[in-house]
Amino acid sequence: MEVGPKKSQIYSPNNRLRHAGYLKYVSLVILTIQNAALGLSMRYARTRNVVMFSAPAAVFMAEILKLLICIILVMQESGTLKKGLHTMYATVILNIKDTLRVCVPSFLYVIQNNLLYVSASNLDAATYQVTYQLKLLTTAFFAVIVLKRKLKRWQWCALALLAGGVALVQLSSAAKETKSSEDLQKQSKVIGFSAALAACFISGFAGIYFEKVLKESNISVWMRNVQLSLLSLPFAAITYLIKGSAKDLLQGFDGFVWYLVVLQAAGGLIVAVVVKYADNILKGFATSVAIIISCVASMYIFDFHLTVQFAAGTTLVIGSIFLYGYVPKKKEPRTSLSV
Repeated sequence: MEVGPKKSQIYSPNNRLRHAGYLKYVSLVILTIQNAALGLSMRYARTRNVVMFSAPAAVFMAEILKLLICIILVMQESGTLKKGLHTMYATVILNIKDTLRVCVPSFLYVIQNNLLYVSASNLDAATYQVTYQLKLLTTAFFAVIVLKRKLKRWQWCALALLAGGVALVQLSSAAKETKSSEDLQKQSKVIGFSAALAACFISGFAGIYFEKVLKESNISVWMRNVQLSLLSLPFAAITYLIKGSAKDLLQGFDGFVWYLVVLQAAGGLIVAVVVKYADNILKGFATSVAIIISCVASMYIFDFHLTVQFAAGTTLVIGSIFLYGYVPKKKEPRTSLSV
């Protein structure tokens, strides 16, 4: 007498499709929460009246955590610990020339993450979240230059809308938090916007470069992330030593900062899952919802004042995300019936 479902039923195509669909929506929900929470958390962490932590130290700890997570995922992917270690040794050490190709994005991602802390320290969470969407513009620019990708007419229109929307948000003079004069003197919107813009350019180039590396080999995404994190650690350590002191690496690290480190480390891994299982429209939806959540939450947490100009700019940015990811339905060929 047979008990339970057959193995063929468990691994049937329908079950696999349902599993993929489940992962798609779960990953999108997680990405939405992570995107919204990261901007709000970074802003809150940099404006608290406590002993301030070092941003380069937080980036360094996030890279360590990301490396450990990726190693675990590679082990799971390989099936056994011994096979996983052998695969990593063969891919990372024996194939050192291929590993060194990842040096460029690993260095750029460390710089980008540090710039995001600078931006979050000088811009309110909602403005930071909207401005950072310029990475769509820079990614498209480098896709055309590096990958020779051709954009559709509506994608060019979307990029124009994106630039206009971010400009409206930046020009919104009333879109700021209610802070004391002392706090406002320490913050600079010019520095915040410049840091966000630089981070967008770095994100665009690093993302396209990494995509090119991924497509030119059969190495898995998780193994590539192991290479990426391994090479990022020296760069992150050097950045920290330049900016701080080796004696107080974890100074100011309380529970909230550790939560921020986990959130930042998980970000890249969540995006990898979304790219694998979801499409551009759904990813754009997740980003748009994250922007709205950030704006609403900022009104309550940071006493953020929403203006018509800011709302109009945000609407343009959200619209541009959907327009850029739009994929028209293919027309079905007409069939003629002969009598």
